[in-house]
Amino acid sequence: MKIQVVFYSMHGHLYRMAEAVAEGARRVEGADVALFQVPELVPEEALEESGAKAARAAFAHVPVMEPGRLAEADAILFGTPTRFGNMCAQMRNFLDRTTRLWLSGALVGKVGSVFASTASQHGGQETTITSFHTTLLHHGMIIVGVPYSEQRLVQMDEIGGGTPYGATTLAGADGSRQPSAIELEIARFQGRHVAEITRRLVSAH
Repeated sequence: MKIQVVFYSMHGHLYRMAEAVAEGARRVEGADVALFQVPELVPEEALEESGAKAARAAFAHVPVMEPGRLAEADAILFGTPTRFGNMCAQMRNFLDRTTRLWLSGALVGKVGSVFASTASQHGGQETTITSFHTTLLHHGMIIVGVPYSEQRLVQMDEIGGGTPYGATTLAGADGSRQPSAIELEIARFQGRHVAEITRRLVSAH
């Protein structure tokens, strides 16, 4: 079974989360997992000025996804930072280019899942993921989140991300906070959980 992890990351937080998601998915026998990033829209000068250009060098090797390739997967996990409680423009632009897939029903019945990051604890993690689900539902995808069997969702001894809708991380207002150990474990759980459900669906066919 083919699993794609498709993300956008400006300062590397979502890249680290995507790697953890992929690691979790690879723990499931038969999972062929590949990472992709969506195209950048921000001008090079602006990326350099913000410090994002240097941060993005860490995942420059990750191939850029073309919308048509989504049809090759049995499951797709999307990762996006939050912009005012919604997905970022880069991810929205990428999804807006999937019209041909929608017209042909190419993603109907495939598993879809979302993970995200925000600058603050109450920065719109849940609205970003649940509003992302709307697009996946229009494509006829089967949405999978993170069930409460992942006990880290209810840990209270430190501030951190993690929702029943998908794994999340807190980047901090200046982007200096990196994903915590707990946040990365929730991401690994999500990847494994999606892969396990996908395996059942694929074997049922």
